[in-house]
Amino acid sequence: MATPAHGIKQLVRSGARGCAAVLHRISGGRVTPNMVTWFGLLMHVPIAYCIATGHWVLAGVLLIVFGLFDTLDGELARLQGTVSDQGGFLDASTDRIKEVMLYTATAYVFVDTGERPIVVALAVLACGMSVGVSFVKAKGEAIVATNKHTTNYPELNRLFGGGLFPFEVRMAVLVLGLLTGYLSTAVVIVAA
Repeated sequence: MATPAHGIKQLVRSGARGCAAVLHRISGGRVTPNMVTWFGLLMHVPIAYCIATGHWVLAGVLLIVFGLFDTLDGELARLQGTVSDQGGFLDASTDRIKEVMLYTATAYVFVDTGERPIVVALAVLACGMSVGVSFVKAKGEAIVATNKHTTNYPELNRLFGGGLFPFEVRMAVLVLGLLTGYLSTAVVIVAA
């Protein structure tokens, strides 16, 4: 049975697959997946700034656009035949950095606007939970790889790619909170 999380992931992957084909064609293959990963990380700096300064709708729109880069790099790697453990590691690492930036900006704006302390604490908890989910996933992948001598990153990523609240779903919830002005509600959902 398909879950809403699976539906969101499939929708994002489908869009990224089309973008990857266009990007590959336009650049003549000169744009690499790692370039896309680093650019996506860089573009989360202005997104975090927009969150921290209360420009939530702009942050939400930018997060939609540059959030696609989280999947675009992998789709481009598959298209170019350059999927690698190193690329997967870089992608996962930059995803965590992005989440920390976004939730730090969220906690900052909550403090700056006089939000209740519990809401600020929930923003910090959301950050911790998002990093914690990723840690558990990485630890599980490491254990499976060690015990079964599996080093195929895409296979391991598929084994542990599900879960109740994967990265794409956390970002979709955050985007909805930003676009609707219910950022504190989005944070509560992610923290739960």
